[in-house]
Amino acid sequence: MEEPNRCDRHFGVAVLELMTCRDSGLAGMFRIAEIAGGTQVEVILLKKVGHLGDLGEKVSVRAGYGRNYLIPSGFAVPATAASLEAFEAQRYELERAAVESLVAAESRREKLESLTVTVARKAGDEGKLFGSVGTQDIAAAVQEMGVTLERQEVRLPEGPFRATGEYEVVLHLHADVDATIRLRVVPEKRPR
Repeated sequence: MEEPNRCDRHFGVAVLELMTCRDSGLAGMFRIAEIAGGTQVEVILLKKVGHLGDLGEKVSVRAGYGRNYLIPSGFAVPATAASLEAFEAQRYELERAAVESLVAAESRREKLESLTVTVARKAGDEGKLFGSVGTQDIAAAVQEMGVTLERQEVRLPEGPFRATGEYEVVLHLHADVDATIRLRVVPEKRPR
């Protein structure tokens, strides 16, 4: 009886064919090549992914990144002949959805660019906060102003704010669209 996982050695490169993605409902076959100590897998992108590629591109990524993130999240499908045909059949709808999400992100950016968000927190006499202002706090403050914003869209590369003052916060609304809002962190009024 033949083993389900087959390994061929060809010019020093191990090629494995594995059934994967049982949990996500995809019955795709990966062709994984072990090159220079790392396993790579080819996938077809269903959405634009930053620093990786655009819609419809066939890219090679690390096997774990493809299997554990890109495919279950709906960003990619395994690059097989069947999935390539299925993608080509859906290409128009996927491109239309991508354009619609870009237009929606552009309109959200226009609303957000003019905002100045104020967050009040308990602070000491020197302006140091008792706690911090993070992504969830900023997203909640923006939503109170009537504009939708998810906390995953808020980028704080230097971590949460721990002092009062004015800051500029970058919001990543789409792979191609970033917005910048002004954030004012002020001390709460103390009842006397």
